[in-house]
Amino acid sequence: MDYDIKFGTDGWRGRIAEEYTFDNVRRCAQGFANYLYATYGPEDVKRGIVVGGDRRYASEHFAAAAAEVVAANGIPVHFCGGGVPTPVISFSVKARKAIAAINITASHNPPTDNGFKVRDENGGAIAPDGLKNIEELIPVNHVSVKRVKFSDGVASGTIMEFNADAQYIEQIRKMVDLEPIRQAGLKILVDPMWGNGAGWFSRLIGGGKTQVIEIHSERNPSFPEMSRPEPIPPNVDAGLRRGKEVGADVVIITDGDADRCGIGDETGQFIDQLRVYGLLAMYLLDIRGYRGAIVKTLSTTSMLDALGTIYDVPVHETGVGFKYVAPKMIETDAIIGGEESGGYAFRNHVPERDGILAGLFFLDMMCKTKLKPSQLLQRLFDKVGPHYYDRIDTVIEASQRDSILSKLKSNLPKNVAGLDVVKTNLSDGFKFILRDGSWLLIRFSGTEPLVRVYSEATSKELVQKILADGQRLVR
Repeated sequence: MDYDIKFGTDGWRGRIAEEYTFDNVRRCAQGFANYLYATYGPEDVKRGIVVGGDRRYASEHFAAAAAEVVAANGIPVHFCGGGVPTPVISFSVKARKAIAAINITASHNPPTDNGFKVRDENGGAIAPDGLKNIEELIPVNHVSVKRVKFSDGVASGTIMEFNADAQYIEQIRKMVDLEPIRQAGLKILVDPMWGNGAGWFSRLIGGGKTQVIEIHSERNPSFPEMSRPEPIPPNVDAGLRRGKEVGADVVIITDGDADRCGIGDETGQFIDQLRVYGLLAMYLLDIRGYRGAIVKTLSTTSMLDALGTIYDVPVHETGVGFKYVAPKMIETDAIIGGEESGGYAFRNHVPERDGILAGLFFLDMMCKTKLKPSQLLQRLFDKVGPHYYDRIDTVIEASQRDSILSKLKSNLPKNVAGLDVVKTNLSDGFKFILRDGSWLLIRFSGTEPLVRVYSEATSKELVQKILADGQRLVR
């Protein structure tokens, strides 16, 4: 029996050359092919799936290995190769009328990792029950995996190579008017974190009065100047520093596969991802005039609830991960869905995180309001009050997980940081709502051996007190 593959939040991730091997990637692809045949009729299966990957070590070769397996199972493959942003792959599912996608990426994970993401016919994350079904259909070893040589698949027409950029760019132009941004005279520092977002902002809004300066745009799977390509401190520090040095009006940061977006203001200060979510929701409601549901995970900001009340729109809370957000967005026709990690999705696009579009929407908000990022944040706080947030991640051994869970379940706190707990949510981790509306969340990562402690409150000092109590509960 080979390595026991378990699907987490978006699919499967593992350490390259240990559990993440070509044989195991092929097993995942066989399991996904089995799932497609069990889920769709023969005519639908003929529409095929999209396969692509990121800029991590050997991603294009892992993607080709997955394509060989899917093609050997008689399912057409639309193959876009490596270095393709996750939102581009997701949109290609809709654009090419495919039924699913395989995306070889470990997103924001450390450089030692790679991953196997799957997407449904909407280009969004597959719901938890579907992920479980895929996992159960993965062969126990690689012996029963079907495989055809990539060149033979191309020759037979089962593997169809294509460039995914053009249709995605056409879609972006429908979502946001790029010309005013191009001619706004802004100075924008873009940090794609050595990943798939490299070159995209220059391509979309360069060539006019606006100046786009890119750093970390070469392919480098070791991700220098950061521990991982995740758009949160301290990984963003080099980009923020460079933005301040060049006098940028704003810093746009995309993660390794460009499905998440981080923002730095005109002073080089990071705007945390909960505040960015509040700003993007305010932009759609207040500046664009959109109306419709907001979908948020339980780890993201209560500012969205306040905006929902102000603009009389429903706000739906889900578990953490787009496997929960995407289905809820489709169900409610939401105008925006997002999570604490900096991933945001939008109506009339795909129910999937898009760091490129999120960054463009932020720039459009600056152009339409003529405000700097810090001024936009003040505008948000004028509506909903000040909000502060932080998170602490702690590496744990797998053997510790059950013990920590057991202790938390048997010792639920009645107060945190001196404030009474007025509500407890155990749907995805342990979330404690406090008397003043502040909250503490303790949950295990779905993709890494981490326990995460989160808090949002009305002051920096209170956030740190809540986090300290949260860490004590974990210990």
